[in-house]
Amino acid sequence: MKINKRKVNYLLFFIFTGFVGVSFALSFDPGMAIGKNFYIFAKDMALILPPAFVLIGLFEVWISREQIEKSFGKKSGFMKYIYAFALATTTVGGTFVAFPLANSLYHKGAGYEAVFTYVTAASLFMIPMSIMEASILGVKFTILRLGLSVPLIIVGANLLKIYLNKRSYRLPVVE
Repeated sequence: MKINKRKVNYLLFFIFTGFVGVSFALSFDPGMAIGKNFYIFAKDMALILPPAFVLIGLFEVWISREQIEKSFGKKSGFMKYIYAFALATTTVGGTFVAFPLANSLYHKGAGYEAVFTYVTAASLFMIPMSIMEASILGVKFTILRLGLSVPLIIVGANLLKIYLNKRSYRLPVVE
């Protein structure tokens, strides 16, 4: 018997909304807190994702496969890391935008190491976060954290590349 994932997902969503609804009706504090947190998260996603997907769509159309292969591909050398860090620092929306953009990079010819470097750096090197961190924890700490992160990100990305290449893994194409 094959399980239809879509039906299971709908069922889980309806169970969740039912739980939250009953929690509000019965003043069950943990359920109400879950519902409020879900609402805040859903509202944030509704504000972030549409413009992000428009930008990713424009990226798909405006940036050619050849340019991605040249900048992020196997023959791009060490520059792929610099490009990945530069792109990551300018990515707005955190990992919600980084993952779809990383998928686009991969399917346009970027190597695993460039994609993993980009995704990791997008989580660690956001300019607004680094400015706030420097103002709270000090510039010295921020420079130290960023400086130590760079080699660790590159080494980690290459280890993941070796691991996936040994297994001949390819990301699935989502249509």
